[in-house]
Amino acid sequence: MKTDVKPLKQGLLSRIFHLYYDGFRTMTLGKTLWAVILIKLAIIFLVLKLFFFPDFINTNAKNGDKAGFVSKEILNR
Repeated sequence: MKTDVKPLKQGLLSRIFHLYYDGFRTMTLGKTLWAVILIKLAIIFLVLKLFFFPDFINTNAKNGDKAGFVSKEILNR
């Protein structure tokens, strides 16, 4: 007895999602490596934000007039 089972017609995004979902589900070492990579990226971006991008608007705006400071800087440049 032969039964014809037709695969469900899925959209492109659904197929891409299931491809990555199945791939990550079967990983063992890869999950650990991705976790290490994501933790390192988070630390790097937090350090960059804290030390290399200071908050110029709050330090230079007078009396909390942030919008006025930004508009003055945009128009005068």
